[in-house]
Amino acid sequence: MFILKLLYKNAFRHRLRTILTIFGITVSILAFGLLRTVVGAWYAGVNASSSSRLITRNAISLVFTLPSSYLERIKTVEGVRAVSYANWFGGVYITEKNFFPNFAIEPPGYLALYPEFILPPDQKQNFFRDRKGCVAGRKLADRYGWKIGDTITLKGTIFPGNWEFVLRGIYNGKEASTDEGQFFFHYAYLNETVRKNNPRQADQVGVYVVGINKPEQAAEISRGMDALFINSLAETLTETEKAFQLSFVVMTEAIVVAIRLVSYVVIGIIMAVVANTMAMTARERIGEYAIYKAMGFRLPHIAAMIFGESLFITGSGCLLGILFTYPVAARFAEAVGTFLPVFTVEPATIYLDICFALLIGGIAALFPAWRAWQIGIADGLRRIG
Repeated sequence: MFILKLLYKNAFRHRLRTILTIFGITVSILAFGLLRTVVGAWYAGVNASSSSRLITRNAISLVFTLPSSYLERIKTVEGVRAVSYANWFGGVYITEKNFFPNFAIEPPGYLALYPEFILPPDQKQNFFRDRKGCVAGRKLADRYGWKIGDTITLKGTIFPGNWEFVLRGIYNGKEASTDEGQFFFHYAYLNETVRKNNPRQADQVGVYVVGINKPEQAAEISRGMDALFINSLAETLTETEKAFQLSFVVMTEAIVVAIRLVSYVVIGIIMAVVANTMAMTARERIGEYAIYKAMGFRLPHIAAMIFGESLFITGSGCLLGILFTYPVAARFAEAVGTFLPVFTVEPATIYLDICFALLIGGIAALFPAWRAWQIGIADGLRRIG
């Protein structure tokens, strides 16, 4: 207790300088935590991918569709246990700024392949029975104040017109990394309307979701599926769900790399700030260190005080930065929830904050400790006058 009191008094001998240093560390730790969380949110879909699911899409591009007749042929591939499909709808709610992922799906098969979407049994059955029914994630429903039974109108962009749906279910994520910001409705409802308005676009799906028995056979099963449709009018490309999600991340990889670099630049700034503070402290206390030596204190005792003060300052800033990270991240998640639906501060980020704070505190104290070791008693005492 006495040691902590001594460190506190030493650290706040120049109160304004120490407060500003701690404030700088707090802001830097907060910035580092947020940047790391943004990177984690960018990869949320990749990390949440299942190794037992494959995605089959058009080999040319994702914007091209596949015939719905492929479903039965895919089921015949050895190792496949279940198949469903989905179609990107691209609708907007009221205005274009209210954008969120919305898909036309084959409900029973699709939800069976995604057990991480937890939907109450009664809501699930109501969704299955209502052709105009839809299901939304908990975060999405909370954002717009939707309740079971509400009528939701989406304005189509790919499929023009106003499309009305009745909210029959609100799903929760099984894990914190599960995306609760998606919207699903019946593919049959979409297909029937398209068949009336534009028959040539009917009976087409965006992707097939394939459940497999053995994840280690994913490559072999993928090749077998693609071989079924080689030289057809719509050849397929089958890949793991993780690879499929990564293909979207790769498009913006330069942004992710830039964010990572900035996060480490922030750490460098913290080190410069703390090192400057400790260097000024060492220069001001040359005489004190000489007195300590004259009184019989050895280098380990003096170094312990210097390192302790440095770690006290960085630790205080780190603690405040971590405490502020959670509420700021929550507000940030509200602002960017549409684009980064899974935005949570991971424990690994907090561990990195602590490790970097200890590392910076230690490095910043090296030079002052070396100065204290180098100074002679006579030279140090001479500095007093």
